[in-house]
Amino acid sequence: MSIHHCLGICLLLSSTVAMAQEPVAAAPSPIATPVMTQPLPEFPGKEVLLLSVEFPPGAVDPVHRHDAEAFVYVLEGNIIMGVAGGREVTLRPGDTFHERPEDLHTVGRNASSQKPARFLAFLIKDAGKPAVIPAD
Repeated sequence: MSIHHCLGICLLLSSTVAMAQEPVAAAPSPIATPVMTQPLPEFPGKEVLLLSVEFPPGAVDPVHRHDAEAFVYVLEGNIIMGVAGGREVTLRPGDTFHERPEDLHTVGRNASSQKPARFLAFLIKDAGKPAVIPAD
């Protein structure tokens, strides 16, 4: 084997190792912005929380729960959602999704790696409790 051939193999191996060591960029997270919180006097201890949620391209939600009745209405883009024991669904503008307080939200991601997605989330929850509870 010639010296040039050996040098070529070494260079190829070292560049492959360097590429393998580059950190992989984490998927962006969704951005939830509170729009309105309203106590429900007819239901003591309950409130409504309206959130505007933006999923940047490629965004992924961590597994979580809401401990609330959660209703989603998609405004823009395509979002893939699912809860434990259910099937994944792809939601488009005008589509809706519902989560019960006991549901574990296992899938939430932007279906596109190039276009943003947005939805409104309407939660009926215990007053003062967080909107999102990380999974155990």
